Amino acid sequence: MRPLALLDTYGAALAAAGLDVPVEPAPGIHCAPAGRFLSARLPVADLATGAVAAFAAAADRYRHTHGLAPQGARLDPERIAASFAGDRMLRMAGRPVPGFAALSGFFPAADGWVRTHANYPHHRARLLRALELPDDTDRAGCAARLRQLPATAVEDAAAGHDAIAVRVRTEHEWATSPQGRAAAAGPLVRILARDDTADRTVAGDDPARPLAGLRVLDLTRVIAGPVAARALGLLGAEVLRIDPPALPEIPWQHAENGQGKRTALLDLHARSGRETWRRLLADADVLLTGYRPGALDALIGAPGTIRPGLVHGRVCAWGWSGPWADRRGFDSIVQAASGIAVAEGDSDAPGALPVQALDHASGYLLAAAVLDALAARHRDGRGRDVAVALARTAAWLLQAPGRDPHPPPVPARPGPRTVATHAAVTTARPALAEYPDYPFPARAWGGDPAAWVV
Repeated sequence: MRPLALLDTYGAALAAAGLDVPVEPAPGIHCAPAGRFLSARLPVADLATGAVAAFAAAADRYRHTHGLAPQGARLDPERIAASFAGDRMLRMAGRPVPGFAALSGFFPAADGWVRTHANYPHHRARLLRALELPDDTDRAGCAARLRQLPATAVEDAAAGHDAIAVRVRTEHEWATSPQGRAAAAGPLVRILARDDTADRTVAGDDPARPLAGLRVLDLTRVIAGPVAARALGLLGAEVLRIDPPALPEIPWQHAENGQGKRTALLDLHARSGRETWRRLLADADVLLTGYRPGALDALIGAPGTIRPGLVHGRVCAWGWSGPWADRRGFDSIVQAASGIAVAEGDSDAPGALPVQALDHASGYLLAAAVLDALAARHRDGRGRDVAVALARTAAWLLQAPGRDPHPPPVPARPGPRTVATHAAVTTARPALAEYPDYPFPARAWGGDPAAWVV
């Protein structure tokens, strides 16, 4: 499989949206094989390289729209792998961080396997309630309970309590289920034009920072949405991340993907918080959200009515239709439900991709689509809704040719040139090799005012 095959699928999505842009990368984008750093049975290196290439090519299309010189890109496989493995490259005070909490992971059930996600305290509490376990239950106690229950019963109980656990399925089981069919349907990236319009987009005059002067509101968490916002910040956008005060971010997670952003706290359930939010949104160019379908509109109304011409980028786990559209999910959970865990496992236990590739790839695809939507807005003034789903990205990976039945058991680790250290925190450098680092390291979570700087 050619490393940039994902661009064909991305180009088809743009064509379906009525955007007449070339599907091939710009001549200045060069790619080298990335397999040894992201070795897996599934072609995860092709997914990663193609997603970053889509972002780089969209950035050049945006530059062209505004009369700026193209930058091209050297797609360094080691840099891409380090960025996609950001949690594993991260060091805080010289120490690695735990990627998953004690109650997150694979567990044997009475008739198969389940995978849980309980990194956030509120998700842990919901999982224990779903399993009818006390709040102080440890991993061994959780495992003992799960061994007593059928995997489907665990999945159903979790869904009923807004907890996160799924039954591990084969590819065929997922592909033939109603939720699997819905997740694989539609374009890889969905771009829908709205009727509201705005003035032409103002661009910076520095090709390395073509988004200078644009404002991005980031309401996303974990990986995919924050990666998209971080990528837009890399190109010069002013990114303001907004979080609810009652749900603190995991500190190491913010250190890894909060780079290049300011960060403020705002309670959208309070009247004063909603008023501040509307003022921020009225002056924004891009809004990124990770809410389940319809949740944000129910809270504050359709963003395009507050800011005509807004580009609204959304990320979700399971897609925008089907029986699981309103369920929570994460990369590891989508891997387990979709058959990826079985494909990467063995007869004894399910496995996983070497990195959270669905999250990172979806993040770069979302950033690419936002750039193409901004370029289109410069031409016609129309606001657009842009959406990606982890399960749709998973469908691309599962359908792609180029599987390796016998990959190296341990991927090569990216070297020291792929990281940067600021004070006590070491993080992966940007995936695009032309950028030595992000504009600034992650700031104290929630420590900035809820206001635009420029």
